[in-house]
This record gives sequence, structure tokens and C-alpha cells, in this order.
Amino acid sequence: MTFAPKSGVLDIAPYIGGRASVPGVAEPIKLSSNESALGASPKAHAAYIEAAANLSIYPEGSARLLRETIAEAYGLDASRIVCGNGSDELITLIANAYLLPGDEVLFSEHAFLVYKIVALANSATPVVAPEKNRKVDVDAMLAKVSAKTKLVYLANPNNPTGSYLTAEEVARLHAGLPKDALLVLDAAYAEFVRRNDYEAGVLLCAKHDNVVMTRTFSKIYGLAGLRVGWALCPPAVADVLNRIRGPFNVSVPSQAAAAAALTDGDHIARSVAHNSQWLEWLTTEIRTTGLVVDDSVCNFLLIQFPGTPGKTADDADAFLASRGLILRGVKAYGLPHCLRLTVGTEEANRKVVAVLKEFMAR
Repeated sequence: MTFAPKSGVLDIAPYIGGRASVPGVAEPIKLSSNESALGASPKAHAAYIEAAANLSIYPEGSARLLRETIAEAYGLDASRIVCGNGSDELITLIANAYLLPGDEVLFSEHAFLVYKIVALANSATPVVAPEKNRKVDVDAMLAKVSAKTKLVYLANPNNPTGSYLTAEEVARLHAGLPKDALLVLDAAYAEFVRRNDYEAGVLLCAKHDNVVMTRTFSKIYGLAGLRVGWALCPPAVADVLNRIRGPFNVSVPSQAAAAAALTDGDHIARSVAHNSQWLEWLTTEIRTTGLVVDDSVCNFLLIQFPGTPGKTADDADAFLASRGLILRGVKAYGLPHCLRLTVGTEEANRKVVAVLKEFMAR
């Protein structure tokens, strides 16, 4: 017997992460997944190892320790925080909880692929707003709003473009939405942003009952392998998510490591300083090759390649891979002429610039 899934599921293109290997290369340098250049905090490592002594014990179901640590760090109400198996799980749970067939899910042209996936998985209609120069256009987003708009996902900053909206622009977007539409602010890269006009979403969540902010421990905290995320929610939304999430959805070692990472201010500061230094250096150096590099506030850059045979993004990807460097192709994001480069260690950054210069000089 063949069982047919609900409408929309078979329209989903499965998500494929950044590749991690190159045939014939023993130890490639992976710069394809926006992972932390400095890795996890030593405190997180120690907490993880200590937690391993209790692997036979179920986690505390509500992730209380982690929620309280997050609340203390940001001055929040712990009861409004929901933790998840990565922020992806929380983004998905929100869709599962609120979408009905025929509802519309709005997001921007080059947004995180998961937004479309969760819309289709719930038989809802993805609605895509065009961007302007690879940046979210608030007016274009508002023009796509309809009576059927139920969820609006905004990655701020956005992956894979590295661009961001100011707090004023995000507030303007929210003000133009129906009161019964939920705005989800995906702030996975918030800790990297060094701009005075940026706000991750805490303030907007405090003022309105139709705004959720999601965050992750995968990026600046270097815990991508543990899959830990959190969401700041209105009380009613927190109640809903706690009803449908898995009863033990964040493991004991993951909770312990994430809580420890959040308290290691020195490691966070070093990660921010490293990223700021090398993001600027990479941008400047790669532009000297003649390639177009968008301004970024994240831990990655979007590089545009020409359509000239021998100089395309595919050509560059193959050339870089032959030198043991793995970048991320972003055709699935509607950017076939681009590659995304993660800020790496000093050694990795210098090598990728040298190889790009060699490639463009051929």
C-alpha cells in the first residue's frame, strides 16, 4: 500500500547543508556552514564532559536550567522562553502550531530555505517578496500581505546575503501586518552584528503579542553539533509550543554546554573580535580581485562571480575545492552566480584569499 502525504509535502526540495568533504582531499578546510571560527568555549566543553556522567537520566523537560541562564543573561522572563533542538525546530513548531491549509507564509526572496519547507509541510502557501540589491525590502514585503497571511518569517540578519534591517525598519514591517499574523524574527546571527541601529527583537517582543524571536547556539557559541536554540515568545505562544514540542527535546549535555557557553563572556568577546577583524579583511582583499562582495554583518560573505566562462561561481567552486577549500553554493537560494564564504581561522582566511586571487588571475 502507498500512503500519500498531505498536500505540499512532495513539493518540498529537501534541505541540503553545506558539504564537508572533497574527493581526493584528506583534510579540506570547510567554510560552507557558517560555523564558529574559534569553536566552542572551554567552559562549554567542560560542562558537556561533566554531563556525560548522567547520560542514563532524562533531561529536565522544560530545559529550566538553560531557560533561567538565558533569562538572566538577557533580563528576560524565563517562562516566555522555549528551548529547542536548534532554532530550526522552533521555526518548524511555530508553523506546525498555527498554519492551516490555504494560509499564507510570507518571507523574502533570498531567505532561509526552511521557511518554505515548513509552509509546504503544513499545506500552506509560501509567498515570496522580492528583495532590492539582495536586501529585504519592507515595502515589497508589505505589498504581499493579504487577509490569508498567517506567519511572516524575517531572518535578520539574513542568510545567505549577510544584510540586515534596522530596528526602525523591522518595526515598520510589524506595524503593517494584520494583528492576527505572527512575525517570527530569526536572529541566528545577532551576536555578530556591530551596528547601533540593529536590535535582535527583544524590544519588539516586549511590546507586542504577535512577535516571536528565535536564537541559536550554533553560530557564535560554536555548538552547531549539539543543536540548541531558543525562542522568546508571548505567553500564549510559549504555552502552545510547550504543548506540542517533544517532552525532552534538548539533551542533558546540550543544555549544560549551552548554559556554560552563555556565561563565558571572554570567549564570546574573542569570537566577536576575531569575526570583526577578518570579516573586514576578507571583504577588502577579495574586492581587490575584481569580485563583487556584498557588505555583511555576519560571520560570512556573499561573493558574486561573473558569467564569463572559466570565471563563474561553478568554476570557482571547483577550483577552490581542488585546493582543499569548501565554500557554499547558493543556487537553491536563487543566487546561482554566488558563493558564500564563512569567516574562518587566520590560516583559512589567508588561504582562501590567495586561491581566489590565483583563480581570478588565470
